[in-house]
Amino acid sequence: MSDFQTIKARDKKYFMNTYSPVDIAFEKGKGCYLTDSEGKTYLDFLAGIAVNCLGYDHPVFTNALTEQAHKVAVVSNYFYSEARGLMAEVLMRGTHLNKAFFGNSGAEANECAIKLARKYFYQRGENKYKIVSALHSFHGRTLATVTATGQEQYNKPFSPLPGGIGIYVPFNDIAALEKALSDPEVAAFMVEPIQCEGGIVPATKEYLEKARELTAANGQLLIFDEVQTGAARTGTFWAFEQYGVKPDIVSSAKGIGGGFPVSACMATDEVAAAWKPGDHGTTFGANPLACAVGYAVCTKLREPGFMEAVRENGEYLKEGLKKIVSPYVKDVRGMGLVVGMEMENEEIANKIYKTMLEKGFILNVCGHKVMRFVPPLIITKSEIDSMLEALKEVFEDL
Repeated sequence: MSDFQTIKARDKKYFMNTYSPVDIAFEKGKGCYLTDSEGKTYLDFLAGIAVNCLGYDHPVFTNALTEQAHKVAVVSNYFYSEARGLMAEVLMRGTHLNKAFFGNSGAEANECAIKLARKYFYQRGENKYKIVSALHSFHGRTLATVTATGQEQYNKPFSPLPGGIGIYVPFNDIAALEKALSDPEVAAFMVEPIQCEGGIVPATKEYLEKARELTAANGQLLIFDEVQTGAARTGTFWAFEQYGVKPDIVSSAKGIGGGFPVSACMATDEVAAAWKPGDHGTTFGANPLACAVGYAVCTKLREPGFMEAVRENGEYLKEGLKKIVSPYVKDVRGMGLVVGMEMENEEIANKIYKTMLEKGFILNVCGHKVMRFVPPLIITKSEIDSMLEALKEVFEDL
């Protein structure tokens, strides 16, 4: 591997300026640890932003990847693939959902969800096409999904935005939601059970229950964006299972591939029946390689005791963070192993993030001033203790 300065110079010369990368290039990983090009090791509490659920170099991931790579990677969706059906089955097992469509990213899954909602009502001859979403939400980077994202910083530069999508309501505000859904042209309400990019803000049970009640009464669809909360991240395979609410459409990505690009848009039989051959598609989505890896990863996540450990370690992490007494800490919240620590302001949050990185711990800041903890789901209590000890030292030096 080249030295870091060579890597950085080449990247800056040839790669589009869409990110602000930290001056680190990771070379390899094992378990919950990453090693950079200079040989420094870091304990990872970001996991590729809730992607690497089994950490790095896990045999379940690497074996499935290499075994399928030796067989066939892509054959196009003109043909059947055993891996595709297996992946769909393991994702929807034990739920009310019946059909899945596979893409490559969370944005594609949400794009599919928006298109499916519109096609559902188009086929029924109903003039319902508007998509309501929440302020401070995040649904992706395509033109439609960035419009559904209730944060101006992400969508304003791409105006004019597609019509009928940018209708935002305050999160957890039942009265505002009821008013927005009273519009007879609304097709669906798209919502995250936990606003992750928005600052790790969980929806209240009452809010999601009311969303289900209102959409059902108005003949509208309820879409859950579980791109970041799915794949056992919250301690159940899907966050909606903890809320006791059954959405019509669920989108997911990130953890379901354990590090390999794969996403899913899942729906009930009734809603999925709106699709006809040719309505939607993708070249790489549902390829045997992605589905074989995803199937292996999700099967591992569903093993007895795995999600119980996620819930237990998530509570352990939250309780440890709550024990840090500081006037800079405003709140600690989350579910399972998606946890946020809200700081007094953005400056403090960024200072802590950078100092922790120097100490060899990878975190990040979301929602401007919230420290985000989304480690690999295989994280141990001793590794959590190691991070907490370093974090306490950082607070003591503020």
